[in-house]
Amino acid sequence: MTQTTDAAAVQQPPKPTRARVHRAWFVAAVTFVTIIGAAAFRSVPGLLIDPLHDEFDWSRGTIGAAVSVNLALYGLTAPFAAALMDRFGIRRVVAVALTVIAAGSWLTVWMTAAWQLMLCWGLLVGLGSGSMALAFAATVTNRWFTERRGLVSGILTAASASGQLIFLPLLSWIIDRYDWRPAAVTVALAALAVVPFVWLLLHDHPADVGQKPYGATEFVPKPAPVPGAARRAVTVLFSAARTGPFWLLAGTFAICGASTNGLIQTHFIPAAHDHHMPVQAAASLLAVIGVFDVVGTIASGWFTDRFEPRRLLAVYYALRGVSLMFLPLVLGPAVHPPMIFFIVFYGLDWVATVPPTLALCREQYGEDSAIVFGWVLASHQVGAALVAFLGGVARDTFGSYDVVWYASGALCAVAALMALVIRRRGVGVAAMA
Repeated sequence: MTQTTDAAAVQQPPKPTRARVHRAWFVAAVTFVTIIGAAAFRSVPGLLIDPLHDEFDWSRGTIGAAVSVNLALYGLTAPFAAALMDRFGIRRVVAVALTVIAAGSWLTVWMTAAWQLMLCWGLLVGLGSGSMALAFAATVTNRWFTERRGLVSGILTAASASGQLIFLPLLSWIIDRYDWRPAAVTVALAALAVVPFVWLLLHDHPADVGQKPYGATEFVPKPAPVPGAARRAVTVLFSAARTGPFWLLAGTFAICGASTNGLIQTHFIPAAHDHHMPVQAAASLLAVIGVFDVVGTIASGWFTDRFEPRRLLAVYYALRGVSLMFLPLVLGPAVHPPMIFFIVFYGLDWVATVPPTLALCREQYGEDSAIVFGWVLASHQVGAALVAFLGGVARDTFGSYDVVWYASGALCAVAALMALVIRRRGVGVAAMA
């Protein structure tokens, strides 16, 4: 009898409070800081290619393969992480993920063989980072907000770019002045430093603190833990795969990953170095992309709340393709105005695709949208993984990255066309199961 009474009390709407700032914004702030801390690892791969090549005489294709494993697992882990968050809570999953990232980065200090790079940076950091992927941001946004979702998803997506902005110049300076090993230790410490904030401040659901989601008119009880996380993630995949919009979203996002994480983030620094640009200068340019990425992604979230997301995606991919076609013409030994223009233009478009893609997932798949987006993100990282590997092979084969820039630009044009044919009204996964 007591248990029934207690359960009923938990479900009752809370008494009005005088809080001026909704707690959802504090949760979003903690999520932002958490993603910044985890983003440190994403700043390293492009910086490591030349040092590892010089020290161990590993080919760029071999190093690119390790990065490829990392990127692929980053995406393939995401849908299972979203389901695990439904089962065990956001706080536990994220804290464990950050610890795994720290362990993988720390262990690379003692590696002597390429398979150890695959294990530490590819497997461990890939699994940990996948649990810290954009599915985390999608879960927080879906639980804590019913209004301003586009803006919040844009801000949380920009957190990754902010981490890149903070850590790229620092890590490139550490590698240039000392070695790549202190940079790996810095990544490990950055991930560990965020764990206490997650454990103490990140609440799983508004009902945990007796509040409604931001913008909601009614109190929303916390749902019961969902068992069978892996089974649910696979079930949602099979249900979504029977709908056309899923394949269009997955295809466009695969091209997004190929033209960002797989291409620019992994290969821009060594490509600029091929043109005799100092590594620190190239890393600084990549960090500047992060500055404008923050602006572009937040703006994209604002646009997504107001404009048709399909058209936004088409514009974003078309502009990105044009910019990549011009990149081989502006690379050189020094930073000059055309290069700065590319950095600004490309930075504004880096992950501006995320808020409209999230919005389309919510429109099509409702309550399962976070897990569906996790699978869409998996395609993003598979595309990134392929280009991270093939870009290194192309450099070894042709002696330059030009063919990769042109191919990626053409793929972006294809993505723009795919975005325009996504139908406006979809059938939810639940209805099709």
